[in-house]
Amino acid sequence: MTECETPREKDLLKRRDFLREIEAKAQTLWAENGVFNAECCKPGEKFFGNFMCPYMNGSFHLGHASALSELEFAARFQRLRGANVLLPFAFNCTGVPIKTSADRLTREAQELGDPPVLSQAIQQQEAPEWKRLRTTGVCDRQISRLQNATNWLAVFPQYTMQQLQAFGLSCDWRRTLVTTDQNPYFDCFVRWQVRKLKSMGKIVKDVCYTIFSPRDGKPCADYERAAGGEGVGPQEYTIIKMEVVAKPFPTKLQVLEGRRVFLAAATLSPETMYAQTNAWVLPDGKYGAFEINETDVFILTHRAALNLAYQKHSKVPEKPTCLLELTGFDLIGLPLKSPLALVASGLPVIYALPMLTVPTNKGTGILASVPSVDRDDSTGLNDLKSKPTLREKFGVKDIWVMTASENVIPIIIIPGLPRLADEGTLLKGEFKGMRADKARPLVKSKLIEAGDAIMYSEPEKCVFSRSGEECVVALTEEWFITYGDPEWKKLAEECLSSMNLYSDEARHQFQQTLSRLDQRACSQSFGGLGTRIPWDEEHLVEWSTDSTIYMLYSTIAHLLHKGNMYGCSSSTPAIRPEQMTDEVWDFIFCDGSYPQSSDISPSLLSKMKQEFEYWYPFDLRVSDKDQIQSHLIFCVYIHVAIMSKKHWPLGFRCNMEPVLNPQLMSNSRATATGYFMPLFRIIHKYSADATRFALAVYGNCLDNFTFSYLTTTARNAIRRLTAEISWNEKVLDPDQYSSFRIGPPSSFVDKVFANEINIAVKTTEQHYQDFEFKQALIAGFQNLQQAKEWYANSCGPRAMNRDLVLHFIDVQTRLIAPICPHYAEYVWRELLKKEGFVVNAGWPVADVPNLTLQRAKNYLEEVIKLMENKLQDVKYSPDKKLALIGLIYVKERFDGWKAECLRILKEHFNSDTSTFSFSREFMDKLETLRRTCVDEDEEFIRFLTSKMSEAIKLGDEALDLKLPFGEIEVLQENLDLIKRRLGVGKVHALSASNGGDSLTKTGVKLRYSPSSILQKDSPSPGLPNAIFVTRASDLIVFQSHICFSTIPLCFIDFLVDRGEGIYRSYKFTDEDKDFGYFLMYKEEAVAIGAEALDLKQPFREIETLEENLDLVRRDSIGLDNRYAKAGTLVKLIKCPKRPTAILLTRHDLAKAGSPVKMIEAETSSPGNPAVLFLTL
Repeated sequence: MTECETPREKDLLKRRDFLREIEAKAQTLWAENGVFNAECCKPGEKFFGNFMCPYMNGSFHLGHASALSELEFAARFQRLRGANVLLPFAFNCTGVPIKTSADRLTREAQELGDPPVLSQAIQQQEAPEWKRLRTTGVCDRQISRLQNATNWLAVFPQYTMQQLQAFGLSCDWRRTLVTTDQNPYFDCFVRWQVRKLKSMGKIVKDVCYTIFSPRDGKPCADYERAAGGEGVGPQEYTIIKMEVVAKPFPTKLQVLEGRRVFLAAATLSPETMYAQTNAWVLPDGKYGAFEINETDVFILTHRAALNLAYQKHSKVPEKPTCLLELTGFDLIGLPLKSPLALVASGLPVIYALPMLTVPTNKGTGILASVPSVDRDDSTGLNDLKSKPTLREKFGVKDIWVMTASENVIPIIIIPGLPRLADEGTLLKGEFKGMRADKARPLVKSKLIEAGDAIMYSEPEKCVFSRSGEECVVALTEEWFITYGDPEWKKLAEECLSSMNLYSDEARHQFQQTLSRLDQRACSQSFGGLGTRIPWDEEHLVEWSTDSTIYMLYSTIAHLLHKGNMYGCSSSTPAIRPEQMTDEVWDFIFCDGSYPQSSDISPSLLSKMKQEFEYWYPFDLRVSDKDQIQSHLIFCVYIHVAIMSKKHWPLGFRCNMEPVLNPQLMSNSRATATGYFMPLFRIIHKYSADATRFALAVYGNCLDNFTFSYLTTTARNAIRRLTAEISWNEKVLDPDQYSSFRIGPPSSFVDKVFANEINIAVKTTEQHYQDFEFKQALIAGFQNLQQAKEWYANSCGPRAMNRDLVLHFIDVQTRLIAPICPHYAEYVWRELLKKEGFVVNAGWPVADVPNLTLQRAKNYLEEVIKLMENKLQDVKYSPDKKLALIGLIYVKERFDGWKAECLRILKEHFNSDTSTFSFSREFMDKLETLRRTCVDEDEEFIRFLTSKMSEAIKLGDEALDLKLPFGEIEVLQENLDLIKRRLGVGKVHALSASNGGDSLTKTGVKLRYSPSSILQKDSPSPGLPNAIFVTRASDLIVFQSHICFSTIPLCFIDFLVDRGEGIYRSYKFTDEDKDFGYFLMYKEEAVAIGAEALDLKQPFREIETLEENLDLVRRDSIGLDNRYAKAGTLVKLIKCPKRPTAILLTRHDLAKAGSPVKMIEAETSSPGNPAVLFLTL
């Protein structure tokens, strides 16, 4: 929020500051009264929700808050419903990132000073760690302390907890914890967890290919990767060693003499190498000759050499040694010996040839060519063979190409094309006759055993760690959790199938993760923070393992360290860390036997087990979408491994982070350079409740949302919340309050308002249960606001009902409490003067919504809107508006062919499935009805399709002959409301069936009957018609929108407007300045559409025109030289110099012989005259 000096901004700041004041008071009250402290064993429902542990190398930001808000809203809703709610919190400090950041700070302090002097040049480049921490709100004195990694645990967890308290998180802070051995109780818990998994054979030591960060010196798990790298695994290849057999070596390779030099080609299909014809290189590609051991040198790309160096294929481990820089041009024409190539010429030599599509960002940059299998290989070889200029460009000799093309042999037969090549049969080699996919591992093993190939792996696609460096695949010896175990996977699948995942997209991602999940490292040997592996203390427990099931620990954390997140509760704790043996943990969490050897008091042991059994299983875990492939799936695996089925988790909900353009805030570049919004900053800028309001609108979906929308919504929320407080204060003011009606709701608007409140209660509850928080906000706040405004406007001079107003404020306060709790607490305690806290007030009780009453209210609004639209077309002076009388004609029941049509539709409608049975009988009945009873096919089709659509949408009640309420009754009860909304003198609701009798009862006398109007635009159930009359002449001054037949006054006005419009659409030249303005019409209809239609107007149109020619001339176009003329047919005569008003007849036309040019002509009909301009 820009704190400028405009009055609007000043007002907004004042409103925001008011919200922040009431937020501080509410938070103090909650803390002093322990409102969110969860105690077990209360009767009724319980709700246990938990959140991913945010990593503490920076500030808690809006991306975290968007996911956390869903858990927060759900927890507060459950508490409001009366459930016993537990919402704990934990801070993840395990791993390398904190240590890495601390080391960066130390380097920056040494190079730039403590605190560093940030020059303009440095600030314009990537921000240093010191600057990043400054943006999170940490002062230089504290940043200086963070050069020691352990000090981060004393700063950011406390700082984040303060932000979350300012956010209004309904957390039981007594159960808060930090990971790592800084909390000895949690350290003990993690040691028990990994020991238990190892005893079950779930943790093994192994060497395997792992995505690895060279900069961090450790495996790079999903959550340690920059955006886009999640879920990427190693891709295994076989490197075929194609030895360079040139004697001597070409000049460029002379320095390699005495070594065995190989072009290293990576392939996924080593079984096809029997049909290799040549090797491909990229002419402009950058290559190097890398020292693999004392004798062997591989030629390949630098990227591939780096991966090999981390896979124990480099003379210096993890440091590739490049003996010679090369390009693809240097390699073209090298004679090679390929271990499996069957060369028909008898010369065991193939050649390196150029290809412009060889990728250097994948594999080794060297390809083994098998034209009989690969279409690209075949195309490349044919191009070289058929294009001499191409061979000349790259210095390719004909013999090299001929050798390759003559040795193209089929290697796999694939019967029944199209089929997969894997299903084909080998035609050559030792494993001839075997399916290709079966032979592949055998050929691979043979090549590796013979020393003709090695295994090679690289990331499936480019992966960057959060430290900003590209990752490789390393062959590491670590402790692994065997997530790929088939039997274990079946249990995980069973658990997931019974869980509520809230979206098909999330379930699909879980299933994909399960299908490809294999063993994952659970240890790290690189320096960092955490818990040491109990049996191998040189390794730490990796951070995706130690916090995977922290929610178990949360159930008893308050009993272990008494609210101190570091586990240092006092000098004489009731339980010491060393007392928490494996037997004790098993007893509490895994249905183990009572630990007889434990010296913990039996009452405390029973209390801890009681806490766990009461709260477990947890009902909901909320996390970001990218945690599906790590923490969330691991959580499932560990639970099903060590816990009984009754304690398996019940629900996961995932959410995408909001976008602070242009990058995700979890992206390493976004966090490293300061492009993020810390939660404390947005709370300070907009207040907690306005922030929560905005998150409810934009945070409950799996799609990214734009930060600018969120800030705009937060600003609007400030105004809306403070405006509602002002309204509440106004209506609760004793002077205002005393003027309200007392007693139960009695009027129609009272009942409608009470019904709208009931509807809001029911629909909002459902939206909260479905995690549709935006819809909950619309139903429980926005719609209720509209209902309140409608009620206040509709009550008029009769004041609102006192009890109903109080009920509205009470209900709305509760409905919005989960999202805007500080606002709700203020209204509850300060304005309504209620006891206790709104967070525990209970969900409001509501009657079953009366949908018929809601339809009646909507019907009333539609009638008012109809009359407002028609009133706009009435010609009247503003001071004469009260002289108008509105007549609403209602037809409450369908009759005739429409009634029969509805009967047929209802007979063939299935209300259970909301479908029609389109049988032959059904179609025949409709066709017979149309043919025998209906004059207008278009009207029949329109009525039929609209009613069928309504029935499918609303059910069979749409096919009733009348509405479920009395239309005239609703209108009669609200005539005063309609009159006030329209601003007219009187309004009457009349039955169209006996219009004359009903009109007589009103005392209104009309000179002309409205029968023709009602016949031409007849009302129907739910669609009344309306006309207006004047008190002075009782003439109809407005009729329907169908035709223009009206009384004289409106008729003349229409002609004036019609002529003026036509005139303005034409461009007249100077020669046409003298012209005639004519009205042409016919008084009688030529074609009779139906017997019920009048053949002519209820007044003489010609007489009306004759009497008003001066009026038409004066009020029309406004030119001097024009005529206004009326006649049964008109033709131009020369305009005299001094215009006069005359009337032409048929007889006049016989005398007029002047030639004319028609500019515009229309066919006229009764009440719809044509306007004609003619020029000489």
